[in-house]
Amino acid sequence: MYATQLNSRTFVFGSSGFLFRSNKLMYDRETKSLWHSLTGEPVVGPLAHSGIKLKILPVVVSRWAQWKSDHPDTTVLSLDTGFRREYVPGAAYGAYFASPDTMFPVWRRSTILPTKSFVFALTINGTPKAYPLGALERERVVNDTLGGEEIVLVAEPSGRTVRAYRRGGRRFDLGPEERTVIDERGIRWRVTEDALVEIGGAQTVLDRIAGQISYWFGWYVFNPRTLVYGH
Repeated sequence: MYATQLNSRTFVFGSSGFLFRSNKLMYDRETKSLWHSLTGEPVVGPLAHSGIKLKILPVVVSRWAQWKSDHPDTTVLSLDTGFRREYVPGAAYGAYFASPDTMFPVWRRSTILPTKSFVFALTINGTPKAYPLGALERERVVNDTLGGEEIVLVAEPSGRTVRAYRRGGRRFDLGPEERTVIDERGIRWRVTEDALVEIGGAQTVLDRIAGQISYWFGWYVFNPRTLVYGH
């Protein structure tokens, strides 16, 4: 998910149908430049090599029941689009998602992780790192330092739900209640979409960091020097 406003310009995007290294290219309707969906950068057309880049925003994959419970005023994108194409789960690319293989050849691969294993990917101060979802789901809370920033990742035990935050010199473990963590002083913090929020006391806020869920092959082909958690 990206912010589409850059300075005084607001871009409106569509799906081009083209792929670059097996990753989708979108296009902006103003200049018809092609943009990479994994990096938020224009790669073909008038804006290519311009140095502009969309700001990535925090996004989370969640089960609908859990999300609705946490955010009961949520609006939902309708599946009734007016077009004949089905949008129910599995209608598009269901066989591809279920397969361990890529749809097209990928010229640069790494065997550190299975090709289509899911990773939670971060880039901080120019340093990329991939966190295998299996490890995050097992450990639930991961304290780390990346690109000189102290961070913490908080994961749910299933469903690809991961959020990352700055940790401001603190060290966190899983808290006693759902959607909480606890620091080394025994202080509880609430896990929210915007930040970690201290419960009681000074009510300090630690900002969320934008990351993305990706297939390992897709992340690696654009970040061959990526660090990998646990390796």
